[in-house]
Amino acid sequence: MHKVIEIQNCTASYGENTVLREVSLTVEEGEFLVIIGPSGCGKTTLLKMMNGLVEPVAGEVLVKGKRLEKGSLVSQRRQIGYAVQGAKLFPHMTVEDNICYAPCLERKLSAEEKKSLTGRMLSLVQLPEELAGRFPRQLSGGQQQRVGIARAMASSPDILLMDEPFGAVDEITRKCLQEELLTLQQKTHVTIVFITHDIREALLLGNRIVVMKDGSILQEGTGRELLNAPADVFVTQLLMGRESQKEK
Repeated sequence: MHKVIEIQNCTASYGENTVLREVSLTVEEGEFLVIIGPSGCGKTTLLKMMNGLVEPVAGEVLVKGKRLEKGSLVSQRRQIGYAVQGAKLFPHMTVEDNICYAPCLERKLSAEEKKSLTGRMLSLVQLPEELAGRFPRQLSGGQQQRVGIARAMASSPDILLMDEPFGAVDEITRKCLQEELLTLQQKTHVTIVFITHDIREALLLGNRIVVMKDGSILQEGTGRELLNAPADVFVTQLLMGRESQKEK
């Protein structure tokens, strides 16, 4: 496998507040990497650093071996999809226009091309084509989230960054979306970096899990490795939290 993202000794700050401290992380091609940790631990900042939304004050970010820098961000972001909690669809645009937004920035698509692309993307996230003409307000929360993923995938990205994308939906819908995302990744072989605060979700989805706290990476490994040999008390408590939730 090839390295598609490399975070090399990166530190990030918002003003005087340091949120990442000399973090290093490599993401392999085709990997489903899950980042987990409490609120404020720096996981969203780390994700944003991967597509240039946050610039490190020290260290380097490489995407496919090329340094992320202002002059090349537009071209490099074209190979990166981004999906966040609540989908954040454009409310004044139809489903079709939302899905085709990024591809239309690249070049003008004909009506037939937009219809074809929308149909393929809706099929990919298991939604019927008849939703193409609807507006976000006419969709359920789960449908909106699926459209958000379809929009992120519409430019055929090699990398998909996801920031707690299922956090705003009910438990039943969340389980369906988790299963569909695993199926989508198996079909497309897209590299996924996924943020969650739910250890059960992390263990279900990730073939590698990164545990963060206070701007640093505490441990990384497979779910089995974390369960069998947690690095410290914090990781143990995180995993025990999963067990206590399971018992309820």
